[in-house]
Amino acid sequence: MIEFRDLHKAFGEKPVLRGFSLKIRDGETMVIIGYSGSGKSVALKHIVGLLHPDAGEVIVDGQVIDALDRDDLTLMREGIGYVFQFAALFDSLSVADNVALGLRRRALAEEEIDDRVREALALVDLSGTEERFPAELSGGMRKRVGIARAIALRPRYILYDEPTTGLDPVTSAVIDRLMVRTREHLGVTGIVVTHDMRSAYTVGDRIAMLYEGQVRQVGTVEEIQGSADPLVRQFIEGRAE
Repeated sequence: MIEFRDLHKAFGEKPVLRGFSLKIRDGETMVIIGYSGSGKSVALKHIVGLLHPDAGEVIVDGQVIDALDRDDLTLMREGIGYVFQFAALFDSLSVADNVALGLRRRALAEEEIDDRVREALALVDLSGTEERFPAELSGGMRKRVGIARAIALRPRYILYDEPTTGLDPVTSAVIDRLMVRTREHLGVTGIVVTHDMRSAYTVGDRIAMLYEGQVRQVGTVEEIQGSADPLVRQFIEGRAE
C-alpha cells in the first residue's frame, strides 16, 4: 500500500502540496486529476524519493520514504516502475536497450534480460521493434516503450505521469488499454496522474481530485461522475477554472 500523510511541499515561496493525504490500496489503479500546477506530478516524485517533503510522510509498504538510507531507497525503488510524461527514452539507445536499462542496473544475466525485454515489448504490442531507435517511432510508440521499460522490472507499483498527453484520441485509447492490460496481467497497483477524464474513467478504479494542494474529493468513477461538488464538476466537464 502507498499512503500520503499530510504532505506539504513548497518551491521557494510557492506552496504546492498543502496537507495532501491519500491511501492507494493494493491492486487498484488510483487516478489523480487536477488542474496544471495542482501538485499531481510533485506527489508522484515523492513516492520514489526524487523530492522530499517539507512536512508529512509518504509510506510505501510500511516504510517512510524520507527515512530510508541510500541502499534501502534503491531496494524500494526496484519495486516501482515509473512511466514519465514524455517517455524519457535515450535517443542513442535502441528500443531493446532502453527497455533493458533498469534490468542491467540489477546485474541480471543477459539471457534473462533478453527474455524480459521480449516479454515486455510483446505485452505492449511492439514485438519486432527491438533494434529500432526512438527517433524512428511515433509518439504513441515511444509511450509504449516507456510502459514496456516499467513492466520489464516486474514491479509491484507503476506510476504513470500524464501517459496520454500529446496523443491523438485513437492513440490515447491504445495507451489506456495497455494500462488496463498491465494491471490485469501483472496484478500491479497503479497511480495515474492525468487531466484527461476519458482516460481517467477508462483506467481508474478510484479517482482523487487534487485542488490547491489537497484532495478535494476521492471516490469511484461513478461517484466522481455524479459529484455534487461544483469545483469537481467544473473540472470533469472541462470548463475553465
